Amino acid sequence: MKFLRDTWLVFQRQMLLLLRNPVWVAVGITQPLFYLLLFAPLMTKALGQGQPVSNVTAYKIFVPGMLVMVALFQAFSGFGLIAELRAGVIERSRVTPVSRVALLLGRSMRDVVSLLFQAVLVTVLATAFGLRVGVVDAILAYLLLALMTLMLSSMGYALGLALKSEDALAPMLNTLIQPIMLLSGILLPLYLAPIWLQRVADFNPFSWAVKGVRSTFAGAPGDPSVWKALVIFIPLTMLTVFVSSRAFAKSVR
Repeated sequence: MKFLRDTWLVFQRQMLLLLRNPVWVAVGITQPLFYLLLFAPLMTKALGQGQPVSNVTAYKIFVPGMLVMVALFQAFSGFGLIAELRAGVIERSRVTPVSRVALLLGRSMRDVVSLLFQAVLVTVLATAFGLRVGVVDAILAYLLLALMTLMLSSMGYALGLALKSEDALAPMLNTLIQPIMLLSGILLPLYLAPIWLQRVADFNPFSWAVKGVRSTFAGAPGDPSVWKALVIFIPLTMLTVFVSSRAFAKSVR
């Protein structure tokens, strides 16, 4: 019970800080909106390979991929932690009786809530462009996104603690995120890619996440890609949270 209470207290404080500075949420929404307005219209012809497809089809393929892209950027959460390290916030945490693991999970849960808010808002806005998705299907997609966010946020915090420098963290994350995005079929589905590129992408967990989220948005929650994505990300998330929690606990002893 103490662990849950500590996590809730840290989560509350982090949410309060976020609400006091909502510019970060606004920035997180701006980029997806640009993609919806300026890139998604190109998908109607690109997906049909010259023959236009409907807006409903195009947005059911594009929006899920874009939501996974937004989740991927949660790996940059470590930048905020580095600022806290520099300000002495983490140092002062050493004298508190709060669980060290709760200090990580409270922050990660804040990131999950922020991502889900953005995902719901983007989904609602995309309905104006023709997107149609069932409520239950959307909830399952958000569950996948929450798992990814929890994993990536925890990883970002662990890297921030290890590197303690934005100058080192930025190139490392860019080096990791760029190939993951390109091999996920986020902007364009991988069935348009050469066979060899599709086989390489099979080793990328996030390509399965994109397939799973797209299947739910297409109204096929029972598709094998959905449970495969869950089977991949549930243990990956648990492992990442465990490793990151140990790193967090060691740094705040």
